[in-house]
Amino acid sequence: MGAPADGHPVSIQTIAIAYGDYTKKSFQETRSFVEKFMGVQSFDKAIELQTEFARQAYANFVAESQKILELYSELAKQIFKPWEALRPR
Repeated sequence: MGAPADGHPVSIQTIAIAYGDYTKKSFQETRSFVEKFMGVQSFDKAIELQTEFARQAYANFVAESQKILELYSELAKQIFKPWEALRPR
């Protein structure tokens, strides 16, 4: 992944923002699900809606976890880069 798209180095703040963005997105999706669920008229539709929500929530969790993992990896590379010069060759 490298540095974020804006070209700035990764920091703890970058990672915190990624967590915050994911939390907001997850909350909005859950709120939308609850609103739709409240209007369901049949058991079959309720199961269908819940299944779709669970599938989407899992897919989002995996994608966001990968993004955050890449940010941690880039941060570690940045932190240890100065030490590379000391490594014997």
